[in-house]
Amino acid sequence: MSQRQHRGIGMTSARTRDRLIERLRTEGIINQAVLERIRTTPRHLFVDEALASRAYEDTALPIGFGQTISQPYIVAVMTEALIRDLPPGEKLGKVLEIGTGCGYQTAVLAPFVEHIYSLERIRPLFQRAKERLRTLDINNVTLRYADGRHGWQSQAPFDGIVVTAAPHEIPQGLLSQLEDGGRLLIPVGHRGEQGLVCVTRDGDDFQRRALGLVSFVPLVEGIER
Repeated sequence: MSQRQHRGIGMTSARTRDRLIERLRTEGIINQAVLERIRTTPRHLFVDEALASRAYEDTALPIGFGQTISQPYIVAVMTEALIRDLPPGEKLGKVLEIGTGCGYQTAVLAPFVEHIYSLERIRPLFQRAKERLRTLDINNVTLRYADGRHGWQSQAPFDGIVVTAAPHEIPQGLLSQLEDGGRLLIPVGHRGEQGLVCVTRDGDDFQRRALGLVSFVPLVEGIER
């Protein structure tokens, strides 16, 4: 990929990206490292070419198969909550991502984590995400084509878990895969009444913090080819 493609021109110019970052600031995102990562991550590469002109709008966009690329604000909120209290320059150890999708959330998270284990249940999305992350030289990610509802037990425990689809209730199996002190970021609830929740593990206790109303695709069973 050329430097020109990485930087973008016209609708993907630095000015366009800066406008997005200013909007995120006004909406309450304060972590400078997270804002800078979103500013420099080429979101236009994660959407179809026909939607590239809208890549730096603060909105979710379709990526096919009934799925979406998350709104930048939501990606920022989840990333900021996950690394809250992390000393500057340090990284989380292992993070599990359930729902790779197009790979955009994965790319934003990558600099803040030693290694990401990411699960995607739709084969074409899994394959495209793998190619995009390779193209961007993001190498600290292990992708797996699998149903993510039960997590990734063989790699547990995780310092953080990020779920990009909404179950009706928080799966107990995911809570059990959290490291002590780890955080789970997950949208919960029925369509139209979902809330984003941050769950922090403290031994056998789990502290819940509400982060606002959201709209995610449902967390469903099985894999699609």
